[in-house]
Amino acid sequence: MKTPPLIVAGWIALAAPAFAAPPVALVEEIQGDVTGAELMDYVVPGQTIRLGPDATLVMSYLKSCRRETVNGPGSVTVGPGESKVEGATLKNDVVNCDAAHAQATARETSEVAATIVRGIGPDNPPVAQAIIYGASPIFEVSGRGTLVVERLDQPGDRQQIELNGRQFKGRFYDFAGTSHPLTPGGTYVASFGASRVVFRVDAQAKAGPGPAVGRLLRMN
Repeated sequence: MKTPPLIVAGWIALAAPAFAAPPVALVEEIQGDVTGAELMDYVVPGQTIRLGPDATLVMSYLKSCRRETVNGPGSVTVGPGESKVEGATLKNDVVNCDAAHAQATARETSEVAATIVRGIGPDNPPVAQAIIYGASPIFEVSGRGTLVVERLDQPGDRQQIELNGRQFKGRFYDFAGTSHPLTPGGTYVASFGASRVVFRVDAQAKAGPGPAVGRLLRMN
């Protein structure tokens, strides 16, 4: 018996999300009339973002650390490592970011972090899995729970934040909005539920806002 074409098409449509490309960039700033993406959205290759007159979009690629500023009117098509722009003007530079951490899964990171913490001793200092380039990190942590950030190379420095699930977009908690930056050069472990990551703050890091892709720690 032949399957009706409409049913086959329906199956294909349902299956399509399972093969969606992984995100390649993060939208860091939006001004004016922008459609197709919102602030702190991850975007994928082939995705098109449209900008109205006087609109501005700032987007950073996770792997290449390429930071693009696009001014409308026009459109932006996301690529694997850079964007294609039509009509709009584009300026770009490269910022400090940890491309390797951006590609790691929370499960992989957590398993390695647990091994690192267990192995710390007088002759075995902590080894960071990730580096951030701002003293005010952004943690990607979804839902409610306790976020604990503890310094490993100098015990006694510990922060505990109770999250109620209302962090930005339900998953981004930014230390730039607090008065408790981390110490440049310090090595820390962050934990949220079953997720863990050991990270180092770059020695030249500054407190407060800065390129999000350089401060981002993905724990989801």
